Amino acid sequence: MNATLLAVALSLVSAGAYAAAAVAQSRLAGRTDPSTGVLRLLGRGAWWSAVGLNAGGALLHVAALNYGPLTLVQPLGALTLVVAVPLGARAAGRRVGRAEWRGTALTLLGLGALLLTAGGSAPHETLSLPEALGVGAATMAVVAGLGRPGARPGLRHAAASGITSGVASALTQTLTVAVTDHSGGPLFSWRLLTVALLVSAFAMGGLLLSQTAYRGGLGAPLAVVTLANPVAAAAIGLALLGERLQGGPVSLVLALLGAAAAVRGVILLSRAQARNTDPAAPPEVPVPGGQVPSRVVIGSPRRADPAPPAGVPEPAPVPASVPAHASG
Repeated sequence: MNATLLAVALSLVSAGAYAAAAVAQSRLAGRTDPSTGVLRLLGRGAWWSAVGLNAGGALLHVAALNYGPLTLVQPLGALTLVVAVPLGARAAGRRVGRAEWRGTALTLLGLGALLLTAGGSAPHETLSLPEALGVGAATMAVVAGLGRPGARPGLRHAAASGITSGVASALTQTLTVAVTDHSGGPLFSWRLLTVALLVSAFAMGGLLLSQTAYRGGLGAPLAVVTLANPVAAAAIGLALLGERLQGGPVSLVLALLGAAAAVRGVILLSRAQARNTDPAAPPEVPVPGGQVPSRVVIGSPRRADPAPPAGVPEPAPVPASVPAHASG
């Protein structure tokens, strides 16, 4: 099979595994008391199913990086959100909404344009030790800047999470290409050991940053994470790994249009998912004329007045035109 087709196939299966894991974790979280400890979660089969799906998705992603460039593999990670939409809707017993269909169509259209422009050759270049250390230092500086105290910490932490995850994928590609290279070089070296440590640190940091980002809600932070990841990885691929877009200036315009469509699609999907998973979100109540009321007031049912004792006549009803305080 062609290396490009193999990379795309592995990325698609990886996105499906990640999406199934996200749905499984969401359902488990809905059935679990917030005070449940980690040790009790370790004893549940649903937890280990989600862990296994995440691990399988990660291994498939690493394999895809061995056959395809970062500019091809990383944008396909947005398909995780696309696949999670119908899976989550089916698990919740509802239909996919119109906004979700629009977001899915825009995301797929944008990814299709990016696939046409991405380089199709298998990766051969790797980061040298100075380049790996430089990328690691620059990433830490960016994360430190995004983590400073200030407004909108959720979006800043989401951007930091996406960047660290994208850098971890770029460093992972250096590991996979170096390990599978048959040029006779040493399998273990200070360069590979350093890159492996950076991959572990950035992968764990991305996970912790995403957990912090989602505390204030899921919609916008999820979109930022999904978009910052491929941008960071593609920047490293284009700047340091010799990856190029096919087709020249026309290809660049097509790639920008595809990226804009994918960005819009991911934002629509994340907003729709946030509305569907937020139990505090008020339901939309249709009214005549197709208008949506500015607010919905839900009142408690009125209690029935107790029956008067036997022999006591009921009080006369108060006319509607007379105020209640004037009835006595």
